[in-house]
Amino acid sequence: MTDFHHALRSLRVWDTELPAFDPATAPDEPLALFHAWFLAAVAAGQAEPHTLSLATADEDGRPDVRTVMLHNADARGWHFASHSTSAKGRQLAARPEAALGFYWPVQGRQVRVRGHVTTGTPEEAHADLHARTTGALAAALTGRQSEVLDSPEALAEASEAAWRRAEAEPDADAPTWTLYVVEPAEVEFFQGDARRRHLRLRHRRTPDGWVRELLWP
Repeated sequence: MTDFHHALRSLRVWDTELPAFDPATAPDEPLALFHAWFLAAVAAGQAEPHTLSLATADEDGRPDVRTVMLHNADARGWHFASHSTSAKGRQLAARPEAALGFYWPVQGRQVRVRGHVTTGTPEEAHADLHARTTGALAAALTGRQSEVLDSPEALAEASEAAWRRAEAEPDADAPTWTLYVVEPAEVEFFQGDARRRHLRLRHRRTPDGWVRELLWP
C-alpha cells in the first residue's frame, strides 16, 4: 500500500463528542438556525467557520468550485464578494445560480445553500471592500483574478504596487469588486452521528413560505 493510501485509510472523522440536534425544535425559516449553528461552531473552536465552498457552472454547464469567505447572512441571503471579471464573476453573470457548502467538522455539521444570485449596488461593494483589511484592499487592487500569470515575479511586482496604493489611498476603489447575494431556495442542515444515523433537515422555499422536510442520510 502506498503512503497515500495508507494515510487515507487511517483517517477517522468526528473524533469528538457530537452535539445533539432535534429537527422538531428547529426554526421555521433557515436563517435563524444558520446563525445559531455558526455561533456554535465559533464557540467550539472551529477553524475559519466563515469559509465556504462556492459552486457555479460555466457557459457549457460544467461545474466549478472554490473556497471563499462569507461576508454576511441576512434576510436577503448569503453574501460573498469577488471581482466581476473573475472566473466566478463571469460564470455568475451568465448563469446566476450557485450552491454554497459549509463544513464544520468540530461538530460534525454541514450546511448547504442553493439559490439565485443577485449583485449588490456599487455603494455596497465599496463599503464591503473597505470594511476589510489593507491586505484585502491590496489584493482587490491587484486585480486580474483568474487570468494567466506570466511569473511569480510579475505577481510580486503588481502586489507591491497595490500594497503601496492601499496604504496611501485607504478609500481607493476597485471598480470590478462586486458583492454577491445567494437568495436561498433550499437550505439543508446536516448533523453527523457517530453511528451514521445522520440527521438532514431541509428548508425549501415555496410560494407559501418555507417547508421543512427530513431527508434520508
